[in-house]
Amino acid sequence: MYFLRRLLFAIPLVLFTSALTFFLLHVTPGGPFDRERAPSSPEIEHNLKAKYHLDEPLWKQYLRFLDDLAHGDFGPSLKYRNHSVNDIIAQALPVSLTLGSLAFCFAMGVGLPLGFIAAARRGKWQDLTCNFLAMLVVCVPGFVVGPLLILVFAVKLKWLPIGLWASPVYAVLPMIALGLLYAGQVARLFREGMINAMQSQFITAARSKGLGETELLVKHALRIAILPVVSYSGPMLADLLTGSFVVENIFQIPGIGPFFVNSVLNADYSMMVALALLYAFLLIGMNLLVDFSYTLLDPRVKYE
Repeated sequence: MYFLRRLLFAIPLVLFTSALTFFLLHVTPGGPFDRERAPSSPEIEHNLKAKYHLDEPLWKQYLRFLDDLAHGDFGPSLKYRNHSVNDIIAQALPVSLTLGSLAFCFAMGVGLPLGFIAAARRGKWQDLTCNFLAMLVVCVPGFVVGPLLILVFAVKLKWLPIGLWASPVYAVLPMIALGLLYAGQVARLFREGMINAMQSQFITAARSKGLGETELLVKHALRIAILPVVSYSGPMLADLLTGSFVVENIFQIPGIGPFFVNSVLNADYSMMVALALLYAFLLIGMNLLVDFSYTLLDPRVKYE
């Protein structure tokens, strides 16, 4: 019942997101035809606006957009005029989804062991080393990590290709560049969760029964300590799946990130609203998945 209510609540939330994005974009100074290479004559500009219905009142444009959306059509792109928004998303989104999924797995695969080791060896050199590494990757931005990875592994060592998206090996460097930041965040969250779990009363009671520290960490503390990471993983996965302009631009990956930035720079209204809705759908879906995961990991969590 709880999840059904959440799904029903998502409908007005998505509509509000679309309306807010749509009207804010249209009241922003500038238009989709202001960045043309050659200034358009008033007649040409008038015809373009009439073609894309930009000369109509905003409320009528929005109703037209909702009607197209109800049929699964985001409309034509105002920047890439030979393509519809659906065509662009269908072409670029699978690339971003693949890269984001790989980066998510990398972040979890690196962050969770680092956090576990740091918590298990709290106050010792292993803890200090893992904390330093986690803080380092959090502080170094992707536009620095990406070129460094290219310089070391592609130019100097020649182990991996520099860029593009031709085969699975091409995804290694962008996956690391995109996932390192999140790996550091996951490591810090998991370490704090493990430390808090180990200080809880049920762990103290289990320790008094003679259970070893390893058994306490793995069998008892782990399921509670993972909850902050699960909460963070929903928005993190939504961010990763919608692409990264910086990483995709550095490695020349044909994902959704460059289209989003170009749509903002060129006032491509239909593209921006579509991508905003896409992110909203992913965020709502990931949060629902997080809530469901809570019920599996912690029996104390009940949704009415």
